[in-house]
Amino acid sequence: MRISQNYIKSIKDTAREFESVNHELLTRAGFIDQVASGIFTILPAGDRVLKKIEAIIRNEMNEIGALEIRMPSLHPKSLWEQTERWNSVDILFKVNSRHSYEYALGASHEEIVTPLAKKYIKSYRDLPLALYQIGTKFRDEPRPKSGILRGREFGMKDLYSFHAHQQDLDAYYQKVSDAYIKIFQTCGFTDIKITEASGGDFSKKHSHEFNVLTPAGEVNLVYCGACSFAQNEEVIQGNLKKCPLCGSSDVKTDKAVEIGNIFDLHTRFSNSFKLTYVDKNGENRPIVMGCYGIGITRLLGAIVEVHHKDDLIQWPLSVTPFHAQLINLSKHDSSYADLIYRTLKAEGFDILYDDREDVSAGEKFMTSELIGSPVRLVVSEKTKKNVEWKLRDDDKINLFSATEIIKKLKDFYSA
Repeated sequence: MRISQNYIKSIKDTAREFESVNHELLTRAGFIDQVASGIFTILPAGDRVLKKIEAIIRNEMNEIGALEIRMPSLHPKSLWEQTERWNSVDILFKVNSRHSYEYALGASHEEIVTPLAKKYIKSYRDLPLALYQIGTKFRDEPRPKSGILRGREFGMKDLYSFHAHQQDLDAYYQKVSDAYIKIFQTCGFTDIKITEASGGDFSKKHSHEFNVLTPAGEVNLVYCGACSFAQNEEVIQGNLKKCPLCGSSDVKTDKAVEIGNIFDLHTRFSNSFKLTYVDKNGENRPIVMGCYGIGITRLLGAIVEVHHKDDLIQWPLSVTPFHAQLINLSKHDSSYADLIYRTLKAEGFDILYDDREDVSAGEKFMTSELIGSPVRLVVSEKTKKNVEWKLRDDDKINLFSATEIIKKLKDFYSA
């Protein structure tokens, strides 16, 4: 991508007040633009990161046998009335059609996916079934905050599974939990806290939340430094001195942001839609369900909250929008920089090429720092027929030939 031909624009104005680190850094670097409270446009660089996050998620969802679908965001009122949630879900956006119909904008998709499954599941031979989508959700949050961590419109991956009995659901529930850990680790999180919570509006049974520690978090998490115990502070009775799981006194409290959740729905929605299957004995049985969500735009914000240093984003290698940023500082001849750009692209690398002619070296370096790719490459009169190589988190600068640069990038991203 050539900066001269594409819209990637850093914002110099630092006088504006931002409500969180991710909001400020993603805005200043040209990844997002705020339309209104809780509503954002994802700009080209931000879209590149989201696509990489989505690819990581798809890989794990496909690995556990889930099938990808696309469900509508516009939901008929009758479906939400059937589950008795039309009047009980207070964050539901409701839309009146000029043709006298009423709809909801999808806050979740149980009301769509359960009738869908009913059309295809007839007997035990059709089970288990797992369906997922990556799409947009709408929730009328009273107080959107923390940039894209909590919005009124946001990207989400939601998975729904259907099972003949509780034991099968429990086994798949654990399989999804393991897949979530892999997803979050691949996205750059090393310390993930899993807490048990109530099912809330979705289920009377249990649920689990996946959290990462960050000062921008909206929950206070009590956790043990010696084992896997973690719990929301609101359900802890009194001042916890020792871990109830292992007995360690290494009990800590920090803010955390939720990046995923999984729910045991049991028969909450299958009962509403009379979703059953015929077992081996020819008898009708209720289907038990699970649902599993990851906020994708929220994950983007959480990555920035965790991976930044000195007010600059430091993208994990797995989700960086560009493998490297190439800067041309040659004032009279860009042919060699152009050649490096074409060569690296031909090798399959995503390169952001700052080929602007009317911009100072200082502004080019500032743009590179704001965008935060792991590798910076510079071509100038001083480098001649070589390329300057610098890693984002290293002050050391080296000169390499074009051939060596290709090898170094391949080695860097395969390590």
